[in-house]
Amino acid sequence: MKPVKPPRINGRVPVLSAQEAVNYIPDEATLCVLGAGGGILEATTLITALADKYKQTQTPRNLSIISPTGLGDRADRGISPLAQEGLVKWALCGHWGQSPRISDLAEQNKIIAYNYPQGVLTQTLRAAAAHQPGIISDIGIGTFVDPRQQGGKLNEVTKEDLIKLVEFDNKEYLYYKAIAPDIAFIRATTCDSEGYATFEDEVMYLDALVIAQAVHNNGGIVMMQVQKMVKKATLHPKSVRIPGYLVDIVVVDPDQTQLYGGAPVNRFISGDFTLDDSTKLSLPLNQRKLVARRALFEMRKGAVGNVGVGIADGIGLVAREEGCADDFILTVETGPIGGITSQGIAFGANVNTRAILDMTSQFDFYHGGGLDVCYLSFAEVDQHGNVGVHKFNGKIMGTGGFIDISATSKKIIFCGTLTAGSLKTEITDGKLNIVQEGRVKKFIRELPEITFSGKIALERGLDVRYITERAVFTLKEDGLHLIEIAPGVDLQKDILDKMDFTPVISPELKLMDERLFIDAAMGFVLPEAAH
Repeated sequence: MKPVKPPRINGRVPVLSAQEAVNYIPDEATLCVLGAGGGILEATTLITALADKYKQTQTPRNLSIISPTGLGDRADRGISPLAQEGLVKWALCGHWGQSPRISDLAEQNKIIAYNYPQGVLTQTLRAAAAHQPGIISDIGIGTFVDPRQQGGKLNEVTKEDLIKLVEFDNKEYLYYKAIAPDIAFIRATTCDSEGYATFEDEVMYLDALVIAQAVHNNGGIVMMQVQKMVKKATLHPKSVRIPGYLVDIVVVDPDQTQLYGGAPVNRFISGDFTLDDSTKLSLPLNQRKLVARRALFEMRKGAVGNVGVGIADGIGLVAREEGCADDFILTVETGPIGGITSQGIAFGANVNTRAILDMTSQFDFYHGGGLDVCYLSFAEVDQHGNVGVHKFNGKIMGTGGFIDISATSKKIIFCGTLTAGSLKTEITDGKLNIVQEGRVKKFIRELPEITFSGKIALERGLDVRYITERAVFTLKEDGLHLIEIAPGVDLQKDILDKMDFTPVISPELKLMDERLFIDAAMGFVLPEAAH
């Protein structure tokens, strides 16, 4: 049953309380939720109202949730409040780990659970807006979303095939089914009395427009949370990102903040202010900085890259320290281009950003091979060069943009530590000292599920490196080759014994550059791009 929209009076968009708004959500509806980690574009007031209503009335029931980007705080925020048995029966997410209570339901087989690559998912919403059945893409071939593997299914109760293998002109592709949502929770900063909305205080746009179009064109209800309203036709047309005819309900939250906690808006993050070059931003010399420094060595002048969340996210600050940050462009899949990459749960809340695209367009660029290099964090690596991030230690994390980014980037740099679980290191006298070894080996013989396929990367001619605090590997046809080790570590005791397989030892094995281990600027000069 399609939801019934509240009427407009004299063209004015209905303005309701969040509690009134969620009363328009029927049982069995498909709800698409905008937002990214740390509170970015999260319609928190609407999410809270829906969660509270279900606690009190046990309605609406059996919702399906679509969440393209991981929103939340890796604890109780984001869509975690919706993790109530009976409220949600089905979920399709690009990323799961930011809202772990939803992941818990999937791990316990209490909901049907799917994972599309984040970019693919937002593109299927665009397809739903155009009344197309789905999209065809080679993104995901050879990974767990490939129907010859898990088909994007995350647990035992998930049975229906949403992804199919197809072939055109003797080339394999994946067909991803588009799911048309009935309800949207989106957010903006300001809207006028007819619903035209601007994002001046927000960090980015994500796929707000795509979601609103998908819901509107399929007869659903678009609910938009804003911080304030203004008179009709007083917003600059070039600032409007959501046209009013797409919006069915507005909920005003005057206490809406740009991110979780803190000031209502940080003008550096919104792009209104910039940090000048004299502002010192640096990382302490530790294993995270060591990995970021070594990763920077893979960058070239004029390159366009992507940086992912995790240990890789320090590369921008390291480049700033070395005075070469303006010699290349780092992007984030959620839309930001250039600037200083943020760290932590509000990843993508950058400073000094040069431009911001909508997320769907950013992924179009990635899928088409636009990236020269990407920097992604890994959870596990196997002897074939496969990487796993979407499940780790039994926990569902989801892929995020990992599959989209790593599928076509010309050079792929995976960053992480060799072991995990209480690993402690020190860098002294130009050497790396393992103070306390990690409990968990991250380089294992075989991955149970694959998020990045080494085989497919080699077939596509991609250059793949794995950078850790004590060793650097490259991927070749016969597997991983160890090409560098850190000064101060023992090859056998500290590297080979901490792996479940033996890599090929390069005959040209060398020490990692000594500049990486000094607590001062390295004097690094970015190499020219090869032509």
